[in-house]
Amino acid sequence: MALNLGQKKAIVAEVAEVAGGAFSAIAAEYRGLTVGEMTNLRIAARNSGVYLRVVKNSLARRAMEGTDFECMSEGLTGPLLLAFSQEDPGSAARVVKDFAKGNDRLVVKLVSIGGKLLTPGDIEALATMPTYDEAISQLMSVMKAPIQKLAATLNEVPGKLVRTVAAVKDAKAA
Repeated sequence: MALNLGQKKAIVAEVAEVAGGAFSAIAAEYRGLTVGEMTNLRIAARNSGVYLRVVKNSLARRAMEGTDFECMSEGLTGPLLLAFSQEDPGSAARVVKDFAKGNDRLVVKLVSIGGKLLTPGDIEALATMPTYDEAISQLMSVMKAPIQKLAATLNEVPGKLVRTVAAVKDAKAA
């Protein structure tokens, strides 16, 4: 179905708005996927806070102009779906990687984060990045460790004194 100029402008504006606020983007070739499989992928993406859209490559190039994902423009060829991470940098990579495990017809072509184009093999590293909450908990545990060590060290001095006095008491009682 052909799109008129107004529909094309609306699509470009929508994708540009999403791309402007996204952390990372994945472009994957979906050739051979059934409608049911695409629906399952869209559901998984929606549940993970990932914007997933099939867009004509010429419209995607226009939408990505002036965003961090402009570096992907040259590689936009063939039937591609675009996945943008909106909540954390690794969410789109996790969704695409998990879906591609059970479906070899979804092939990652482009991966971009922070204005840099990565190789398709880097999706693994991007997918294993911690979420915001996981990163905060890791930071808190690292910040808590020195204080915990100090408290344990300071508590050891009176504890050792008590054990020494108890040992002397037991020795005199015997």
